[in-house]
Amino acid sequence: MSTGSIDSRRFRERFDEFSAIGATEAGGVDRPSLSEANERARDTLVEWFREAELTVTIDEMGNIFGRREGSDPDADPVMFGSHIDSQYNGGRYDGVVGVLGALEVIESLNDRGVVTDRPLEIVAWSNEEGVRFQPDMLGSGVYTGVFDLEYAYEREDKDGTTFGEELERIGYKGDRPCEPDDVHCYFELHVEQGPFLEQAGLSIGVVEGVFGFSWLDVRFEGQANHAGPTPMDMRHDAFVATAEVTRAVRSITATGGGDLVGTVGSVDVWPNAINVIPERVEFTIDFRSYDNGAVDAAVDRIREEVEWAADREGLEYEIEEIMRVDADPFDDDCIETVASAAEASGYEYTRLVSGAGHDANYLNTVAPTSMIFVPSVDGISHRESEYTEWEDVVAGTDVLYRAVSEKASIR
Repeated sequence: MSTGSIDSRRFRERFDEFSAIGATEAGGVDRPSLSEANERARDTLVEWFREAELTVTIDEMGNIFGRREGSDPDADPVMFGSHIDSQYNGGRYDGVVGVLGALEVIESLNDRGVVTDRPLEIVAWSNEEGVRFQPDMLGSGVYTGVFDLEYAYEREDKDGTTFGEELERIGYKGDRPCEPDDVHCYFELHVEQGPFLEQAGLSIGVVEGVFGFSWLDVRFEGQANHAGPTPMDMRHDAFVATAEVTRAVRSITATGGGDLVGTVGSVDVWPNAINVIPERVEFTIDFRSYDNGAVDAAVDRIREEVEWAADREGLEYEIEEIMRVDADPFDDDCIETVASAAEASGYEYTRLVSGAGHDANYLNTVAPTSMIFVPSVDGISHRESEYTEWEDVVAGTDVLYRAVSEKASIR
């Protein structure tokens, strides 16, 4: 039940125009961080911010800010937004709904001549996806002090090009310091990227927190040899051990807690030839849960499984935890503001936690934060077939409008 707080037609036209930037034949977008398509998306967003009479600034990480002043210029701003970089051959909705939805909130306030007490600031964070430059959430991570600026600049893609070099090349290495100002609160509208809202038949998810996670890098070193003459009992096959550990990940998640999930997502094999026994495999493991203890226990168990698999196959091995983030409960008052906004808009909602990481994770360390989820059809995301019904996008943006308006009032 939309209350008409926003202009759905204007929003849809803008969304469709944006979706054409880096569009793929299968209906998705290919706009990895600092790519040519990402540059064009940034240019378009900055143009639209200025058309909406926002003051645009760009910080040292290429995070883009659009500010609308309030009646009290000394008040801390309400910040809201998301990201516009995508996965390789990713979906049109991931991140973009939150940024363009935020812009539509500003446009709707402009339409009504509403002057909020607090300033409003939209943000498009750099390198949220982390597919080209790891780790993910790099722009918000530097902003909140999780990562050093120089560390971020030195991140390399697979071609050895650094984040700092590419940021300068596309002209988005700004001069605003990448550090937190005083922010009153932060909201982020996002597609759920999971099946629960659709299964419940609801348009709105009030997000209470985000899963904690551990990322592991694993390397097995064995011995290459001819696939034909080498007897099975003389092999030191790095891929056999990898397969055993992959199966162990599934077993651990089945027994390690109700919401524990685990994924072997990236695998590199050498020499990767049909008639050669694999001598080296490097792969990643991703464990997530809202229970920090379940993640820690899963990591401990998989370390044992890696050791045992290496021993059985006669391999050398290394395992390194490259990232660990604890489960992150959001601010109670911001959560209730979103719930109240959904009720005021006439939408039924549910409270849930996010299995995916978001820039809101890091913003929650410097300002009160919450998120609004809208359904992902079939729970699909990070794929070209990612889809959210437009009426649900409108519903989420309507709730964002009300939540931002509430928090921008000084009483």
